[in-house]
Amino acid sequence: MALSRVCWARAALRGSAITLAPVVTRRLQFGRSGLAWGALRSSKLHLSPKTDMKSLISYVVTKTKVLNGKYHRFLGRHFPRFYVLYTIFMKGLQMFWADARKARRIKTNMWKQNIKFHQLPYREMEHLRQFRQDITKCLFLGIISIPPFANYLVFLLMYLFPRQLLIKHFWTPKQQIDFLDIYHALRKQSHSEIISHLERVSPLISDAGLRWHLTELCTKIQNGTHPAVQDILTLRECFCNHPLGINQLKALQMKALSRAMLLTPYLPPPLLRHRLKTHTTVIHQLDRALAKLGIGQLTAQEVKSACYLRGLNSNHIAEDRCRTWLGEWLQISCSLKETELSLLLHNVVLLSTNYLGTRR
Repeated sequence: MALSRVCWARAALRGSAITLAPVVTRRLQFGRSGLAWGALRSSKLHLSPKTDMKSLISYVVTKTKVLNGKYHRFLGRHFPRFYVLYTIFMKGLQMFWADARKARRIKTNMWKQNIKFHQLPYREMEHLRQFRQDITKCLFLGIISIPPFANYLVFLLMYLFPRQLLIKHFWTPKQQIDFLDIYHALRKQSHSEIISHLERVSPLISDAGLRWHLTELCTKIQNGTHPAVQDILTLRECFCNHPLGINQLKALQMKALSRAMLLTPYLPPPLLRHRLKTHTTVIHQLDRALAKLGIGQLTAQEVKSACYLRGLNSNHIAEDRCRTWLGEWLQISCSLKETELSLLLHNVVLLSTNYLGTRR
């Protein structure tokens, strides 16, 4: 009896093994086919990884733009004054970065073509000059923000003193007009001092005719008359040597001229003389490049900027009047030699003081 049960159990096990064998075989085959399909699928996914990466990047960029737009709308609704400052700051950063890239491209071309600054076209020369001035201001901010936690103080100072610490890219349109008016008022304070100095040194001029012309010119300007171009060019010989040559100027006169050129006067006399020489030489080179280009090729903003650099407050003068004044300046500048650049330096005062009643 027990033996029959054992035999029956063995037979049952054999039958189950026979029955399960096809099932196991089919499952193994299905698993293998699944693995093969998965391998095929994974190979298809990795056929174009660059496309997948581009799609991912475009998705991230799109989402970032959407979130950025929502953030801007949130600031505009709930913090309108802060949003204005934020927008100006971000646009200023973009413009400054664009200026830096353009300046780098110009410098690279200068190096490749082996050309000097004075050989550049006018717009490239002016861009480099302005960028050097802007980067100097930015470097000052960078230096004072080096100490730990000083960057928070720098942001506060930038908010409180934007005219002194920020470049024009970060000024509001109203601030640009107001700040330029303030700067011009500061440089006009030295005009009377410069004219008085010319009167005092006129007796030291050996040529009687030149001495009379200089005295007459100073009298005209003090009486509110705008001098003619020829009245100024007649005196070119006076500004070559003693007492009005750029190498013979006294310290007080150099300080007054530095204020008229919006340069710091708080430097030793040798440094003041060097800065005045360098600044005047750059303007003379710009004038020659501008004469080649032609004033008619400049935009209205470029004309006003060029006039302001040369001493005229062009914010409140019509564009055609600015072009006329700039033409007079170029007529004088392009007639001068390097030894006569002291006259160009004084011309910032002589030609701009009474133009269209700007003397107030």
